[in-house]
Amino acid sequence: MPSRAVCFPDLRGRVSADEWRLRVELAAAYRLVALFGWDDLVFTHLSARLPGPGECFLINPYGLMFEEITASSLLRVDAGGRCLDESPFPVNPAGFTIHGAVHAARPDVGCVVHTHTEAGVAVAAQAGGLLPLSQQSIFVLASLGVHDYEGVALHEDEKPRLVRDLGSRDFLLLRNHGLLTVGASVADAFVAMYLFESACRIQLRAQSGGGELVTVAPEIVAGAAQQARQVTHGQGAGLVWPGLLRRLDRQLPGYDS
Repeated sequence: MPSRAVCFPDLRGRVSADEWRLRVELAAAYRLVALFGWDDLVFTHLSARLPGPGECFLINPYGLMFEEITASSLLRVDAGGRCLDESPFPVNPAGFTIHGAVHAARPDVGCVVHTHTEAGVAVAAQAGGLLPLSQQSIFVLASLGVHDYEGVALHEDEKPRLVRDLGSRDFLLLRNHGLLTVGASVADAFVAMYLFESACRIQLRAQSGGGELVTVAPEIVAGAAQQARQVTHGQGAGLVWPGLLRRLDRQLPGYDS
């Protein structure tokens, strides 16, 4: 039986130091998505804006499992989602419809994370969406947009509505579809998704008890951003990202190749 192993040329030393660092961070985020069980086979995606002139981005080879992704396997695409590298794998067309729209509208965004987890889709299917039921939820609700479902994201004319519904926020609930987070860095977008996913899981567990639920007061939600800066000593996602990489090195190494 022929080998099913997929090999990619090692790009270390063949790209700039800044690009290699970004490739390692994005590959780590893909592996962490797999480690936390947020992947949906090959059908979700994370992207990162490449440094330097021009609008180029890194995204996953469509068909590679997230636990297989390495820094060297990530594909460069232009602003239209056209692949700039030779690869046996294509780019997910629905993936870059969403990501391309966000990156084009938000130059402050370095990374976009999108998931289809069971908890995320379940909350996205609820009329009330995400509710202020947990400490985790207040950080999301302080910067949350909602986008109505329009089918698989293949159509260019959906982009303006995606951009409008995200606005300047960091979190987007995609009705009947899943969750999306953005951040200045890969770490920021990933940790934002951790909060979003946790808030959704807690909500479903709280609702499953069948009892009356206690919600967090709106004035507490309004102060969540300031509280987040305090509890992380101003470091934001940088407080936990090195630890996440150490966990990945122990449990699912090889992303930095």
